[in-house]
Amino acid sequence: MTTAALMEKTTRRAQLNPVVFWGSTVLSLTLTLLLILFPDNAGAWLAKAQGQLSRGFGWYYMLAIGIYLFFVVYVAFSRYGELRLGADHERPTFSFVSWTGMLFSSGIGISLLYFAASEPIDHLFNPPEGQPNTQQVARQALQLTFLHWGMHGWAIYALVGLAVGYFAYRHNQPLALRSALYPIFGERLMKGGVGNAVDCFGICVTLLGLVTNLGIGALQVYSGLNYLFGWTSSQGGLLAVILVMSLVATLAAVSGIERGIRRLSNLNIVLFCCLLLFVLFSGNTLHLLNCLVQNVGDYLNGLVLKTFDLYVYTGQSGKSEAWMGLWTLFYWAWWISWGPFVGMFIARISRGRTVRELVCGVLLIPLGFTLVWLSVFGNSALDLVMNQQDAMLAKAALEQPAMSIYLLLAHYPFSKIVIGLSICVGFVLFVTPADSGSVMLANLSRKGRELDEDAPNWLRVFWSVVVTAVTIGLLFAGNFAAMQTVVVLAGLPFSVVLLLYIVSLLKVMREDVEKMKLPVPVATLLPSDKPVIEGSGAG
Repeated sequence: MTTAALMEKTTRRAQLNPVVFWGSTVLSLTLTLLLILFPDNAGAWLAKAQGQLSRGFGWYYMLAIGIYLFFVVYVAFSRYGELRLGADHERPTFSFVSWTGMLFSSGIGISLLYFAASEPIDHLFNPPEGQPNTQQVARQALQLTFLHWGMHGWAIYALVGLAVGYFAYRHNQPLALRSALYPIFGERLMKGGVGNAVDCFGICVTLLGLVTNLGIGALQVYSGLNYLFGWTSSQGGLLAVILVMSLVATLAAVSGIERGIRRLSNLNIVLFCCLLLFVLFSGNTLHLLNCLVQNVGDYLNGLVLKTFDLYVYTGQSGKSEAWMGLWTLFYWAWWISWGPFVGMFIARISRGRTVRELVCGVLLIPLGFTLVWLSVFGNSALDLVMNQQDAMLAKAALEQPAMSIYLLLAHYPFSKIVIGLSICVGFVLFVTPADSGSVMLANLSRKGRELDEDAPNWLRVFWSVVVTAVTIGLLFAGNFAAMQTVVVLAGLPFSVVLLLYIVSLLKVMREDVEKMKLPVPVATLLPSDKPVIEGSGAG
């Protein structure tokens, strides 16, 4: 390739989509300024809107989440499961081990550390039904925690990853959220207003999710440092933590998927497993294993019931409705808000995988570890609160969730070392989704059809800076909780896009299966057509 051709290709690849880029930037920053300048009015309005959403659309959220899960399981085990994200002869870009590590780390953020001990305790004292602080409610607390972190959320990631990757790699569409809607609206509309609106909104929703992730991550890491070294909390210290975390995430994003993100993913798994095994074998191991088996059984047994459970017949509709808005509906909207960037990242690393491989990998590989983690830490926390009367841990879980994991680990041998390790785990847990999120934000902001080429570094840095600035502004304005409410509201319109993805996939997959039944042309069987496997090897 000549120098002139190379420069032309680079320029084309780096070209911004001005409508998407400026539209999403202006919309995100305007929303942030309103929350910072008018914290009380904005907070009151958003709280009212969230309450109305819970009352008016709770049934819709529950039904939509059930449809997403049913659909991805259906396509995985139907005749569509053999279809590939790419040509029929194509093989995976990344090895199975590398792909698994990136799947694991892309969707598991620092929130898992934040809620591991605090959520079951909160459900123990504030259950949607039943008497607080009883053994039966403790059992229900783990079932609800499993529900919120279980297959429903991962089904959203699988759906977005499948839709974007399938149309990009099999039908040569851009690696963008809009591409999965072209069978419905047509390619002409996808290149115009409808497509720009979908990508613009996808960026805004993704940014909200990343801001929430950075805020929780900074509070989690800073709380650990304060506990470990006895520091006094201050805005300056929190600002320093945010800037360091953002800098590392930006450097990882600039280094690219093949180097930075993959290496961080491998480190993430090692640290996570070490901390989990330490708590499992340093505590009451037999009790924790018994709890794990029963928790999994309760989760699977109530999977269908809890999918559609709106607590209509509890006799305390107001209390249950408020609980749904704070927990289940918030989680469903939060998963949806993470869907665009995690799903696009999954699509980016899954070229050459079959539909069945992608769905099963996304649903089962991270899920298994997540449930074990929640069971071990959740039951350890419940045992300390219920049987050992640890009032400090109970209070922290309800009022300062970021501190609860450290108060739990303080009961174990070598607590200082273990708490230090957990801070490192939290740091890496934040960095991995943050850097992949910056890459996906940058990719959505540009034009171009180079499917395996990510956006230029300056664009990744720009979005990292925006996420950091928005987080700092909201935290220091004391209105970070309002941004979490915005996440819930933003999830509603994007949930409709996910339903349209299902319609598009069914339409095109049906046609592709019919084409596969036709005789294969002799030319496609020639040795010269054999693909070259890229990346780190075939899975």
